[in-house]
Amino acid sequence: MHSGNRGMVGYGKLLMALLVMALITGCAAQAPSTANMQADLQGYSLPQQPEEDQGLVYVVRPEMIGTLVRFNVFVDNQAPESEVGYTRGSQHIYFPVEPGQHTIFSKAENWASIDIDVAPGNTVFVRQHPKMGFVIARNNLSLMDKLVGQYFVKETSLGTLETSE
Repeated sequence: MHSGNRGMVGYGKLLMALLVMALITGCAAQAPSTANMQADLQGYSLPQQPEEDQGLVYVVRPEMIGTLVRFNVFVDNQAPESEVGYTRGSQHIYFPVEPGQHTIFSKAENWASIDIDVAPGNTVFVRQHPKMGFVIARNNLSLMDKLVGQYFVKETSLGTLETSE
């Protein structure tokens, strides 16, 4: 009878470990079907539109994973003066860029980067993917198409934008 209790204790520990892992990692934000996104975006317009002679970049972090960790965003280099803002879980930021090629950097436990090409009057959507890190959350970046980008901007709140004043 005593060995049966040890089995239950082991099962309980396993169950608790799985629960903690699920809470830590959370669920990845999934976009619904194209038809559902189109219906949900009916009548919606982005908070900011690009100027005719500039491009606009939205950086979106739809997951809640590592929500307390801010992911700082930089344009073209990692210097402090190149920071344009930061996100936490379920947030987005946006900023204008000159047309042409740029590198977007995202700083968490690691540095992630992605190269983009922005045409005048166009908007580019970049997604931050949080991952479990050694000490704090890590991140990766990817491009999103316009429909998915608009959907995730609508579903997230505004992060913190750096002002150049």
